[in-house]
Amino acid sequence: MSAVDDERPIRRAASIVCVRDGANGEPEVLVVERSAASRFLPGYVAFPGGAVDAEDEMHAERWFGDGSEAARAAAVRELVEEVGLTLTVTGLVPAHDVRPTDATPPAIDQLSPLCHWVAPPEVPVRFDARYFTVAAQEDVVPVPDDAEVAASWWTSPRQLLAEWAAGGRKLYWPTWLTVTALAGCASVHDVLALRLETREPTPAEQATMPRHVMEQV
Repeated sequence: MSAVDDERPIRRAASIVCVRDGANGEPEVLVVERSAASRFLPGYVAFPGGAVDAEDEMHAERWFGDGSEAARAAAVRELVEEVGLTLTVTGLVPAHDVRPTDATPPAIDQLSPLCHWVAPPEVPVRFDARYFTVAAQEDVVPVPDDAEVAASWWTSPRQLLAEWAAGGRKLYWPTWLTVTALAGCASVHDVLALRLETREPTPAEQATMPRHVMEQV
């Protein structure tokens, strides 16, 4: 969550926030519920994403002409692995793998940088995670893999926060703060233009928010 040097291993990661126009005029984002069997944050609602793998540097070189964009490539790969969608130059398409992306790679600016989370030393599983936003067509349908992901759906950030406040959803701190920032966006354009400055929870937030927000339970 904050850029702190520590001896505990930290893995690079990426998440992708797909956004579309909602039926009621609010932007909607694609979220997943992590499997109850997941090693990391089981049962939590999150955005599609995961660790940057060795193959992502090769994907980045092929798609973006720059191997240093491995985090962007990981976001695309995780999207197809978790919800059966991949990104091409024409937008999101249903897919079982990244072959459509190989055939017609997206432009690098189709994935806008949103925020950068670096987990503090005290958490058990540490990630250095970059989040990206991407515009989606209204008819895009996610299909959860039923392995890492138990469910996936479109929702407005405000609706998701309301469900969390009612006790119906679990959100880890980086997701909660990101969704809170997204809830202030009035359009897809606003979401794509958003640049979130990440931060640690305040003492008051630590004292009053549910335990699951602060801890990997």
